[in-house]
Amino acid sequence: MPEESRTPRPLPLILAVAVAGGVALGAVDLIAQRELPYPWANLANSSAVWAVGAFAVGAWVRAGRWRPAAAGVVLLVVAVEAYYLAATLIQHDDLANLWAPTSLVWMAFGVLAGTVFGTFGAWSRSDTRWRALAGLAALGAVFFAEAGMLLRRLPGTEAQYRADDLATAAIMVVIGLVLIALLGRSWRHRAAASALAVPLAAVGFAGFAMAGYGG
Repeated sequence: MPEESRTPRPLPLILAVAVAGGVALGAVDLIAQRELPYPWANLANSSAVWAVGAFAVGAWVRAGRWRPAAAGVVLLVVAVEAYYLAATLIQHDDLANLWAPTSLVWMAFGVLAGTVFGTFGAWSRSDTRWRALAGLAALGAVFFAEAGMLLRRLPGTEAQYRADDLATAAIMVVIGLVLIALLGRSWRHRAAASALAVPLAAVGFAGFAMAGYGG
């Protein structure tokens, strides 16, 4: 069925799913950081893992010019607030963290990342070949870019944390490759997406660096 003829999902349903997804992402992120052993706990607070949430809801929304991006934004912004609310309920952090400058900065990043990866998620399911390729490649690329940032900061990392960061970087590369393999439509599509993910990862790496991610 051509993209243009697909009936868009109802906006109330999109908002409900995005809000529910954001609440789940924020709460699970906090719990996973507390409960998982390292290096797996590092993944809970990974920007790439959060980007998957926006990507997934965008892929689910699929149709519409702005709805996938909007769904990604809502999911990530709600996830930030859900994270801080969960921190208040579980570990008795200050409730004022919900509106603190740090949370506002993370919500601003959520608007940017939600727009980008919500759109890429929709593109990954597109009937247009170049959009489908770019969408899948971007999903792998965000993991490769964050792995690169972890490797970049290794020289300045305390010795007891270097092994965890190195292991986390390796896990992220594997996740990126596995996602491309699982979501690719053919071996040609997977190979092309893997190749395109490399320059996209370089762009993402530069973006992380400019944003000050990874120190």
